[in-house]
Amino acid sequence: MLAFVKGKLDTVTEDYIIVENQGNGYEILVPGSVIQAMPQVGNEVKIYTYLYVREDVLQLYGFLTKDQLDMFKLLITVNGIGPKGALGILTVMDVDALRLAILSDDAKSIAKSPGIGAKTAGKLILELKDKCHLEDILDSGGDRTSPLAETADSGARNDAIQALVALGYSASEAAAAVRKVKISEDMSVEDILKQSLKNV
Repeated sequence: MLAFVKGKLDTVTEDYIIVENQGNGYEILVPGSVIQAMPQVGNEVKIYTYLYVREDVLQLYGFLTKDQLDMFKLLITVNGIGPKGALGILTVMDVDALRLAILSDDAKSIAKSPGIGAKTAGKLILELKDKCHLEDILDSGGDRTSPLAETADSGARNDAIQALVALGYSASEAAAAVRKVKISEDMSVEDILKQSLKNV
């Protein structure tokens, strides 16, 4: 199995990219978030891949992080959600926003994804809720947050998210807003909340 493909970016379309590696061109279907993050054609990229095999279908799906790949694998275990539906969800929501939506029963946000109705979103939440954990959201700094945010008090971050939800924002909107804040160790929940409100 191909764990990842590393090579020169040859082509970028609305739905897929082609990465050249040792003279071979790999066509990889990717979510919109990956398309937007692609460098100029000709630059080197590393894409984590999943090889989908079903009868007469053999297709590579790709992601920028292992976290995205792992969530994709989880999504396609849900009855009624195939690779196309999973890509649609990961185009509309980043992984942490999706986790928070699952944990907070926010089917409405998930149902905004193309091809995913309220019933399927509800089933997704039911089947994946025990596989998602709040600490995964709070601790996942990686390529999205500053180093300071990774060492900040995750309890304060969570309190700020809950406060935004109480103000009427969806769980996924709240999580996205809080993650954009560069959090230092001396910031209070109120400080985080004030900064977060500028991002919603």
